[in-house]
Amino acid sequence: QVQLVESGGGLVQPGGSLRLSCAASRSVFNFNAMGWYRQAPGKQRELVAGITSGGRTNYADSVKGRFTISRDNTKNTVYLQMNSLKSEDTAVYYCGARLGISSWSHRQFDYWGQGTQVTVSS
Repeated sequence: QVQLVESGGGLVQPGGSLRLSCAASRSVFNFNAMGWYRQAPGKQRELVAGITSGGRTNYADSVKGRFTISRDNTKNTVYLQMNSLKSEDTAVYYCGARLGISSWSHRQFDYWGQGTQVTVSS
């Protein structure tokens, strides 16, 4: 069974930064793609940023230019660097992994971490 463990969430003021980490229990190359998703209360889970095994990235329009997804293959870890945080970024952030070639819909992802809370507030 694959395990994904997120860390790095917390409380930050608007304009601040956080870096989330997602450690996988197996090589990230076992997955066609990995991604960061978020879910705010009363809203659906949405893609924040994704990265394929080939290194292609995909970002939600709302985070382009502020967030960066990256991968450390030696540590089986995917990161999400979040800068210029806004109150609307407040949500639970989930790391997901997809085995096959498919869309970025969260329904196509096979494994999920437990989530980490990010709160942006003054």
